[in-house]
Amino acid sequence: MARAGGITNAVNVGIAVQADWENREFISHISLNVRRLFDFLTQFEATTKSKLSSLNQKLDTLERRLELLEIQVSTASANPSLFTTS
Repeated sequence: MARAGGITNAVNVGIAVQADWENREFISHISLNVRRLFDFLTQFEATTKSKLSSLNQKLDTLERRLELLEIQVSTASANPSLFTTS
């Protein structure tokens, strides 16, 4: 009978080792996927910052052009004689 109990314990230990191995493998996959997600988010942030910076520069240029056009229109409205031919 002692032998049967020893086999049972060995089977239980084997099952526990297999379960532990599966848990470690699962944790390893989760860790890898978290790292991949972190890398993606870091790259996404850098790309987004770059694109937003570029858009901001373009917007600044457009705002300056608009201000210049507003001044030109204001000047033309105040002095319509500048645009009439005699």
